[in-house]
This record gives sequence, C-alpha cells and structure tokens, in this order.
Amino acid sequence: MNKVNNTIKQRIFDGVVLSDKMEKTLVVRVDSMKFNSKYKKHYTSSRKYKVHDEKNKYKEGDKVQFTECRPYSKDKKWRAL
Repeated sequence: MNKVNNTIKQRIFDGVVLSDKMEKTLVVRVDSMKFNSKYKKHYTSSRKYKVHDEKNKYKEGDKVQFTECRPYSKDKKWRAL
C-alpha cells in the first residue's frame, strides 16, 4: 500500500513592523509589485497583517518573516518566525 504525504505548504511572507504596541502582536506591512497592463506601469501595493509574536522580540521598523498558522483571534492568523 502506498503512503500518502499529507503535508500542507505554508505561505511565508517578509514585511516591516509598523506597530508593536499590542501585547504579543505586531502589525506588519507587506509590499508587492503589481503591473497595470493598460497603462504599462508598475506600482507598489501593500497590505497589513496582524502577526503573533510570543516573545515580543521585534520592534517598530524591524524586518520580520512570518507564516500562516491556526487562528489566535479574529484577525490574527499569522506567526512570526
């Protein structure tokens, strides 16, 4: 019988910490480059994520890597690496 590998590939993002004012929570901005095909222009789009930081080791302005995980709250579904 063949074994089936049931691994889930988790997404990993790089971003910059915007806020560390909440306890064990970071607000992280992730920038991505997009292209408008009509006007032939590149532009930067950004999105904010709430990330769980168990040890409070990241401060505002730091670069951080984070991955998806189980939901910690309504908005917080990401964990800092």
